[in-house]
Amino acid sequence: MPGRAWAPGRALVGLLAVVLAVLLAGCSSGTGSGAGASTGARPAGSSVSVPAWAHGMRTVEQSQLPAEARRTLALIDKGGPFPYAKDGVVFGNFEGRLPKHQRGYYHEYTVSTPGSRDRGARRIVTGQTGEIYYTGDHYNSFRAVLR
Repeated sequence: MPGRAWAPGRALVGLLAVVLAVLLAGCSSGTGSGAGASTGARPAGSSVSVPAWAHGMRTVEQSQLPAEARRTLALIDKGGPFPYAKDGVVFGNFEGRLPKHQRGYYHEYTVSTPGSRDRGARRIVTGQTGEIYYTGDHYNSFRAVLR
């Protein structure tokens, strides 16, 4: 264009905007973080349906949970015995990250963490009507477990 000098600053700003848009699109792809994380949608190729209680939550298929969590679920299914004294205690949902129910509705179980000197941060929380939730960060976030 006659009379206009090329502005490398504008080109750089444009390029940065495109790169930022691509990065943000990749970060919001719904894959989440952690094993088998997803949004509430059923994973592609999955034969596990999303129950009504899990709609709108991140989900994880049982097979994608850490091995220790799968062992904890097997113990829950058998009714124990449980390795930790606090396994099976009432989970208060004080953080309000699970649907609201009366006290005593939820119970929590420890998922052992290799190398941890204490119970660690991982838990399975169950509801009275069969709901199962997994947290790997001590109740900061939950994923509905699909079986």
